[in-house]
Amino acid sequence: MLARMDGRDGMRAADADRQAIADRLRVALDEGRLNLHEYDERLQRAYAARTYADLDDLVRDLPAAGAVAPTPGAVPAQRAADGAVSASDGAVDRTVTVRWLVEVWEPWLKTVGIVVAIWAVTSFASRDLLYFWPAWVAAPWGAILLVQTVTGLVGGEPRRWAAERERRRRRRAEKRAVKRDRKAARHLPHHGRRSAGGTEALADAQGSQHDLGHQATEPGRVPQQPEGNA
Repeated sequence: MLARMDGRDGMRAADADRQAIADRLRVALDEGRLNLHEYDERLQRAYAARTYADLDDLVRDLPAAGAVAPTPGAVPAQRAADGAVSASDGAVDRTVTVRWLVEVWEPWLKTVGIVVAIWAVTSFASRDLLYFWPAWVAAPWGAILLVQTVTGLVGGEPRRWAAERERRRRRRAEKRAVKRDRKAARHLPHHGRRSAGGTEALADAQGSQHDLGHQATEPGRVPQQPEGNA
């Protein structure tokens, strides 16, 4: 965790600080300390964080980077922790697999449901059981998806799919953060120009008043009046 100092919590965080926290969250995900839902939620909060306090809250329950290895007396506890991490990894794998299966089969299920509904309505309208033509849609497509499912499960496709999905979400979060920073940066120069213009106008006015006062104090010299008042 980043070192604390007085007044640090309220200080604005930089892009490098947000990226450092994002890297720590990724390590925690790889170690099984966070599941995919927790990682995604914290990653979005990391790129939207404004202060160091917002970033520190995201890793408060995670061990510091480069933590010291446990002592020999802590081996049983470490083994228990390893067992818990393994169980957590298994739960994450099952969740990822289910999501991947839904992603693969959802279009097929929706399409087959629609064509079967059309077949059922037409059969009911004709008062006769029509030829089940939806099988020509469901069978070839389903066979292709079945082969894709088997080869994907054997080759670890659910994990790669989840990692790619997380990368896309991360890029979207980074783009949102960049747009927000650019929007804030566009307002700052405009405000600075207005402030600079006001300062220059005030300086010109003070200089004019000083010149008039200097002319009035010189002996034998009549102060000049502005042309508009002549």
